Amino acid sequence: MEFIVDEKLRLDKYLAKVLPDHSRTRLTKIVEAGEVLVDGAIQKPAFVLLPGMLVSLEQPGESEPHDLTPANIPLEVLYEDEDLLIVNKPRGLAAHPAASLKEPSLVNALLSRNIQLSTAAGDFRPGIVHRLDKETTGLMVVAKNDKSHIALAKQMETKTAERRYFAVVAGDIEQERFKVDGPMARDKHNRLLMTVDAAGKHAVTHIKRIARMQAGMLIGCRLETGRTHQIRVHLRAVGHPVLGDRLYAPREFSSGPMQLHAAYLAIDHPTSGERIAVYAEPDDQFIGRAFTKKEHLEDF
Repeated sequence: MEFIVDEKLRLDKYLAKVLPDHSRTRLTKIVEAGEVLVDGAIQKPAFVLLPGMLVSLEQPGESEPHDLTPANIPLEVLYEDEDLLIVNKPRGLAAHPAASLKEPSLVNALLSRNIQLSTAAGDFRPGIVHRLDKETTGLMVVAKNDKSHIALAKQMETKTAERRYFAVVAGDIEQERFKVDGPMARDKHNRLLMTVDAAGKHAVTHIKRIARMQAGMLIGCRLETGRTHQIRVHLRAVGHPVLGDRLYAPREFSSGPMQLHAAYLAIDHPTSGERIAVYAEPDDQFIGRAFTKKEHLEDF
């Protein structure tokens, strides 16, 4: 396959544009494997194409279909109407299917409820407006139609939607409140990880100290931006990794359940405009549960 570039664009974004039937993740992997040539040379996904360049590659093979089999997994639904629902995602449940995922996801659980779900995020992510990491518990809004999905996604992008978390972290925090302002990018040595990088995308997390415990410090976190793994990466960067975080915490702090919970979610209803705010207590495996209160997340 050959394409003559007609606009200035990153290589990975260009491929996603001209090959819309393939996921950007899959296309990025093909580029990283050296299977895409630009004017006869191997380039990285972030390489900036210019008009007139020749992009050549073999026809990508068919992606393995994602498993969309309904799964009878109990879900705690804290709000539901004809446009959306808000669920308290349990620990160990991925948000949506992936090629590497062997067990059911939240999408599979939603499909078993026999309800309409939006399609704006793609065929294998029906209803999914935003994500939580598999081992992170807490609130997620799910769209039942594309109109609601687009409106909710816009709120996530502009941060008119509020997402606030509880976390238990290592170390002692002296400041009552502070923010972490650290641009983020993919780790150059491990593409599965994110890292603070001056050349990365703008990322800000607001932190509030709540209580000292024997195991660590209970804090509140408010996202000003919504980068992948943002809270976990920012907390590690300032020396207070989330306990139980097997990706980012040092070994001595990485055992046990991940201590991160999305406890508070506020959105404007996509049809009525009414402000909807939902709070969910952490599960029994959250070691700071006895100290958590809704009020802790409402004033920062």
